Amino acid sequence: MSEMNSAAETAAPHRYTAAMAADIEARWQDFWDAEGTYQAPNPSGDLAGDPAQVARPKKFVMDMFPYPSGAGLHVGHPLGYIATDVFARHQRMTGHNVLHTLGFDAFGLPAEQYAVQTGTHPRVSTEANIENMKVQLRRLGLGHDNRRSFATIDPDYYKWTQWIFVQIFNSWYDEKADKARPIDELVAQFESGTREVPGGRAWGELSSLERADVLGGYRLAYASDAPVNWCPGLGTVLANEEVTADGRSERGNFPVFKAKLRQWNMRITAYADRLLDDLDALDWPEAIKLQQRNWIGRSEGARVDFAVDGHDGARITVFTTRPDTLFGATYMVLAPEHGLIDSIVPAEWPEGVKEQWTGGAATPAEAVAAYRKQAQTKSDVERQTEHKDKTGVFTGSYAVNPVTGERIPVFVADYVLMGYGTGAIMAVPGQDERDWEFAEAFELPIVRTVQPPEGWEGEAFTGQGPAINSANDEISLNGLDVAEAKAKITAWLTDKGIGEGTVNFRLRDWLFSRQRYWGEPFPIVYDEDGVAHALPESMLPLELPEVDDYSPRTFDPDDADTQPETPLSRNADWVNVELDLGDGPKRYRRETNTMPNWAGSCWYELRYLDPHNSERLVAPDIEQYWMGPREGQPHGGVDLYVGGAEHAVLHLLYARFWSKVLFDLGHVSSVEPFHKLYNQGMIQAYVYRDERGFPVTATEVEERDGKFFHDGTPVKRELGKMGKSLKNAVTPDEICAEYGADTLRLYEMAMGPLDVSRPWDTRAVVGQYRLLQRLWRNVVDEATGEVTVVDGEPDEATLRALHKAIDGVSQDMSAMRFNTAIAKITELNNHLTKTGGPVARSVAERLVLLVAPLAPHIAEELWRRLGHTDSVVHQDFPVADPAYVVDESVTCVVQIKGKVKARLEVSPSITDEELEALALGDAAVVAALGGAGIRKVIVRAPKLVNIVPA
Repeated sequence: MSEMNSAAETAAPHRYTAAMAADIEARWQDFWDAEGTYQAPNPSGDLAGDPAQVARPKKFVMDMFPYPSGAGLHVGHPLGYIATDVFARHQRMTGHNVLHTLGFDAFGLPAEQYAVQTGTHPRVSTEANIENMKVQLRRLGLGHDNRRSFATIDPDYYKWTQWIFVQIFNSWYDEKADKARPIDELVAQFESGTREVPGGRAWGELSSLERADVLGGYRLAYASDAPVNWCPGLGTVLANEEVTADGRSERGNFPVFKAKLRQWNMRITAYADRLLDDLDALDWPEAIKLQQRNWIGRSEGARVDFAVDGHDGARITVFTTRPDTLFGATYMVLAPEHGLIDSIVPAEWPEGVKEQWTGGAATPAEAVAAYRKQAQTKSDVERQTEHKDKTGVFTGSYAVNPVTGERIPVFVADYVLMGYGTGAIMAVPGQDERDWEFAEAFELPIVRTVQPPEGWEGEAFTGQGPAINSANDEISLNGLDVAEAKAKITAWLTDKGIGEGTVNFRLRDWLFSRQRYWGEPFPIVYDEDGVAHALPESMLPLELPEVDDYSPRTFDPDDADTQPETPLSRNADWVNVELDLGDGPKRYRRETNTMPNWAGSCWYELRYLDPHNSERLVAPDIEQYWMGPREGQPHGGVDLYVGGAEHAVLHLLYARFWSKVLFDLGHVSSVEPFHKLYNQGMIQAYVYRDERGFPVTATEVEERDGKFFHDGTPVKRELGKMGKSLKNAVTPDEICAEYGADTLRLYEMAMGPLDVSRPWDTRAVVGQYRLLQRLWRNVVDEATGEVTVVDGEPDEATLRALHKAIDGVSQDMSAMRFNTAIAKITELNNHLTKTGGPVARSVAERLVLLVAPLAPHIAEELWRRLGHTDSVVHQDFPVADPAYVVDESVTCVVQIKGKVKARLEVSPSITDEELEALALGDAAVVAALGGAGIRKVIVRAPKLVNIVPA
């Protein structure tokens, strides 16, 4: 410490310093823990408490689940946690029973990869990371109800994750009722004959495996052989949402290939309409709603069946939003993954096949196989890129256009995806640019079915116009506009039994299997016939076994011809078990995939409500109290949910789906999990890169004349994320040690609007530190430690400054405008500092209460020193006196011909008539008019009078 600082502390031993802040903060954190200050009582159960507090309006405030990284927190991580803490504290002080806590989303790939590298069990490293994170978060003074905290890796928690999976597995979606129902009700319909069994046989005639296959077509959780995203480099399959736009894994950046594997899926598509419709009632950012709407991708059109020539019963079904263009379909295209391809490919090429159709292969089978292998290496985005060369091969078969009767060739091409529609298209090159390009490349016919504008030549026309070339002996669309033509052809297709109007969605069912160890085990076993059975609740949780090898088998990242091998499959004693599922002991084989890391975060808001309930997911009255529907929240849900916008689709869509299933089955009263969503911005930091582009340690960079140097070598500066890998991370521990946690809290909230990203600047932190020092000096004598406030009444100027601050801060707190709230507190504090004399107790106490949500430790300390014995946490937030909020006078500008001629100090409540008379009688105005008449006077009380001379 410098001699100057040492002398200053000797002269002011009770000055607010980092050392004093550390002492104050540690003492009050211990006090809050000991007193249970932040405990939110439930209406019943083991967390029931003060009935008077339960009777208050409730407020459930949540942060998005943190993942306990081994690197710990940097100062960017707590931004949202501090914001929700400030908001929750203000809500407590305005009379609410506030539930605010934090758990840990602890399953997932990072811990497993660390285990593979070090031999440390994932649970050991994860629990150590959690403990470290808890210490860091506690130091920030976050007001969490720690009785409600948990980690997704706790067996008592994932027992209920498994239980929910069983509920979903044992459910089907009844389209007539528009809700999920127990699968037993569907079985009863098949048994009684009230619902026809697919295939036409009686239910009693089916084997157990056949029945399982039928039910698998209905269950909301089902296993199927389907195209999946296989990542050999990670040794696992990935959901669509986990694959980047360039066809690589979001984690690890490995190539991802399309492969056909048997995997568990969630039938989220059954809820597509409800997921769309219910967005309207949610208080979410419009950008997030738009992303969800686009991901779900609802479109209206028609289903059309094309017979395959020479293959009895074979049909290619397409979905089209433009059935009016059916007469212009001159070829068809199947996605490389389409299941019909193998059955329609002939042994030899038909006569007269064009050379560019064959891909140079001797047979159709060879051409298709080679093309499929090539397509495996491309991402969906690459396959859909416009203006790329169109590739494809002829299958050797023809379909029949149902309206023209003409044979049209069937191709395989990668610009058609299985993930949208049916994986097959009718190609209408006259009305579609991609089809036009393909038709030109393969010398295929082009027939226009919509009249383009005069002079239109040489390319597809995608606009509106009358139908042309669209008639047969039974129907004519010619002359109709698009809407009329769509309706007419759809009715004709329906009448003929070869199509119908339908709705299609971009949304695909959720791939729910992972070939990993560190995840929730599926509560599923298979009997000797391969039939899947859900474990009863009495056998839950099914815990992860101890294994020596945590790693899935990984492969050459570029080798698509590989198959998953899971860590659990190598544990034969765990996989093969004897169980009694109600019909006597039998041998079963356990499912060896695990659930994705999203599973635990699909329902965690419910566990916060009733965290120790071992008998049920959540007690109904507790769920209803905290999350049930109410005025302004017709679907119920968490009152405020804060997190990053990067979860717009993945987590939020999945959680909404689970919530709706649980609602349909009667387990919860809330249709939606999160009523209000707020996306905080990101704290960024400067990244310094050397000539190779590698980051160098930011703290070692020197700035000289606007340029930056590391070890004397020039480096480039750019603004980016903060993180260990970028060598620019600043930890909250560093800032707390140098300034205190309250200063860190204030700085992060004062940096700018919460929903906007902002750059970190350690040098600027001192500004908020000085604010706290001035606040301290306004209450405590730095030399003696005595409280200096007086009991006299403040002057009117101070009262006006106080109540204006109270009014502004109250509004800002409710709207989460914490940066402007701090500005108003700073203005009030500076006013008190400038007055020079002791501060009136009534003003000091209310200033401390204003500060309390933002800087709770110093507020508690000052509140106690001011003579109070109760915690500041549950004090009433100050209320402004309207008489002092309104300015005593305002300045009115008087203009003549647009030029200012006078300024008048007037009452804010002055009327237009009074202000006009006052302005016209002002000496300066009279002199400026010089006796000229007045044509018009425009008055905007209390701030403007504009006079127009005659």
